Amino acid sequence: MHTITGTWDVRLRTPLGTIDARYTFIEEGGALAGTAEADGETVTLDSVAVEPTAEGDHVTWSQRVTRPMRLNLDFDVVAAGDTLTGHSRAGRLPRSQVSGSRRPR
Repeated sequence: MHTITGTWDVRLRTPLGTIDARYTFIEEGGALAGTAEADGETVTLDSVAVEPTAEGDHVTWSQRVTRPMRLNLDFDVVAAGDTLTGHSRAGRLPRSQVSGSRRPR
């Protein structure tokens, strides 16, 4: 089981403001999958990949959102224990800071 598996409360600090979201990561048949929920929208995560490191699991994924506008987002985070930190990027827009904490199981 990877460190990222579980449900996370995540905060994205974007140029448009702060977005609070809930991310859920599960293992299916040896592969990671996930969903994100924010602003009444639930989206499937694409290309979830994990690489164990000394600092925790280095996790990347992409997703498409329609709120607050249509964007394709790429994420690059590290999950260590019950803490998640990193960034996301939407095309040429500046990187957005991402932080989160795992919900109790």
